[in-house]
Amino acid sequence: MRKHIITVLVQNQPGVLAHIAGMFAARGFNIDSLVVGRTEDPALSRMVIASTGDDLTMEQIRKQLGKIVTIVKVRDLSEQVTVERDLLLIQVHCPPEKRVELRQVTEIFRGSVVDIAPRSVTIQLTGPEDKIEAFVELCRPYGIKQLSRTGVIAVARASQAGDKEELPAGRKARTRTAKAETSALAAALPPS
Repeated sequence: MRKHIITVLVQNQPGVLAHIAGMFAARGFNIDSLVVGRTEDPALSRMVIASTGDDLTMEQIRKQLGKIVTIVKVRDLSEQVTVERDLLLIQVHCPPEKRVELRQVTEIFRGSVVDIAPRSVTIQLTGPEDKIEAFVELCRPYGIKQLSRTGVIAVARASQAGDKEELPAGRKARTRTAKAETSALAAALPPS
């Protein structure tokens, strides 16, 4: 069993996230992290799903995702060289006499202090998942008050991804149609 990162290009419509999460749950697949955001095309969103499983399980996931109509493209980044990042916001118990020490640890990890209260410090840190985990472990002795993470986001390195991602021919027309419909709707609206 190993960690897989799958990117899913989807139509930017209500209910798509619920549909995909439901597919994972119905088949007993666990999602380790899930990040969704708009792409350069407002009609599309990109999901980055991290899941742990064997290669056969991941193949089943990719096939099941490929059957969902609102999905434009599924890509497994596990075998590619990628740029991966995770964002951490962590609030640590830190009396004034410990601030210099905690700030030095934060600087070593190239994090930044984003808020200071009388008895705590909030730190922001970005990086690969293992860097985030190591920093969290170093903060535990201080006492973690709260912690929030984005989950893994990833893209294939430019040398492997090419200049522009190609979409499957059968799905390209649907995306253009959605754009054309949006443009037609905007043209039909009265000026504001």
